[in-house]
Amino acid sequence: MAPPPPPPPGMTLCRLPTASPALPLSLPCFPSRHRLSLAARRAGSVAARASSSPSSSSPDSSFGSRMEESVKKTVADNPVVIYSKSWCSYCMEVKALFKRIGVPPHVIELDHLGAQGPQLQKVLERLTGQSTVPNVFIGGKHIGGCTGSWHLAEHAAKDHRCWRYALFP
Repeated sequence: MAPPPPPPPGMTLCRLPTASPALPLSLPCFPSRHRLSLAARRAGSVAARASSSPSSSSPDSSFGSRMEESVKKTVADNPVVIYSKSWCSYCMEVKALFKRIGVPPHVIELDHLGAQGPQLQKVLERLTGQSTVPNVFIGGKHIGGCTGSWHLAEHAAKDHRCWRYALFP
């Protein structure tokens, strides 16, 4: 069977797991101009949230601060970090992608953390502007989710130095 034609310029594809044959093999995502404006909005909102710290030092805000520091340390200490949910098909696809290229990611399954899972996901949203999983960090930088990972893999297929630079800054 012949491979499908390439997507139109400015489109990014996110492959779905092969374990879901009822679903389409690829999902067209936003054109790159929308992705850039979304990234710009996220960057602005993350900066705004970071500059407006809570005025009270309640135990909840202290716990959130500790979780935030834990996320930052985890991301800084590991070349690839994936915040995931074990049942999520997009998370499975991203974990399989890193396994295929021989890079063992540090995976944190939010659904295995009990009550801390949803709290950690809120902290991740506050830090990145992304409320969904997978939430992927490479070389200490947030690259997004499934689409961001595949976009990077697409560039790596053209230029193998891409992964090396992304994984080892």
